[in-house]
Amino acid sequence: MKKTDLVYNALVLNREELTAKQIASRYDISNPYDAIYNLRMNGYPIHCNKRTNSKGDIKHKYSLGKPSREVIAAGYKALAAGFV
Repeated sequence: MKKTDLVYNALVLNREELTAKQIASRYDISNPYDAIYNLRMNGYPIHCNKRTNSKGDIKHKYSLGKPSREVIAAGYKALAAGFV
């Protein structure tokens, strides 16, 4: 199983929220941003959200989101124009 598939399982199937540091250490990925990029290019709406803990520390967590209407409309327009 590819390392990107493991990240897919966590974010998409298990609906986890993970930081880049968690992705790197848990799945032994040297560049977690590349794994996120690959998932996004395969059509998964992976969002990066800011989370603030009780101490005021800000963490950026990746999670599966819901694509906006604009993104879906752009995809349909690209299909209709023959770009895909």
